[in-house]
Amino acid sequence: MLHSFHLAEVPASATARAMARRPGHRRVVPGLRLAEPMGSMRLGAPVVSPDRMQLRRLAVFCAWDDEASLDTFLADDPLGRRLAGGWHVRLEFLRRWGHVTELADLPEVAGRSDPAEPAVAFTLARMKIPEVPRFLHWGRPVERFVRDHPGVTLALAAARPPRTVATFTVWRTTREMTDMVFGRSAVDGPRRHADAMVERERRDFHHEFTTLRFRPVGEHGSWEGRTGIVPT
Repeated sequence: MLHSFHLAEVPASATARAMARRPGHRRVVPGLRLAEPMGSMRLGAPVVSPDRMQLRRLAVFCAWDDEASLDTFLADDPLGRRLAGGWHVRLEFLRRWGHVTELADLPEVAGRSDPAEPAVAFTLARMKIPEVPRFLHWGRPVERFVRDHPGVTLALAAARPPRTVATFTVWRTTREMTDMVFGRSAVDGPRRHADAMVERERRDFHHEFTTLRFRPVGEHGSWEGRTGIVPT
């Protein structure tokens, strides 16, 4: 199995259409096991802000049978061709924490990572709507913390209303990522993420929540004029 994460500048109508008619959900795409299309969000943006839901910036997380299926999708599918004009990273799955039904077939541990190698983390959650104010209260300081962390080369959030939210981060090293999670980073307020996780354990914000760790195995295209987002 192969996973991928895609970012592309598209018309807002294309993002809305992708979210309403998800590939693999209401439309068969050969070799595609899962697709989560969402509108991108800038981490730490004000709650009421154009940056909070960017429909012209489409983010899609996918699971594939194999790399050939992804290549065919990017070459032949109308949505795939839009995504091919943006940026994407191909991912080898390593670890899973938590549970989301569509990803429940992934083992908790599929491989080990070197603390010095680059890492990619993806979180996916189905929100409890009444918990959204609490989630924003605890989450926005964490968003700014992760966005500005010196170990991050790319960090963003994404959402598909009304319940699906996600984050995607690329890290210089696995060690910097795990230090952030456990509050060991040499930055101001290093426990912001750890404290928010304690609050989530006390009273969950979500119906379902999972964090996935990946090893990046291939980067394609550019995003906001940047290439080489994944450290080598």
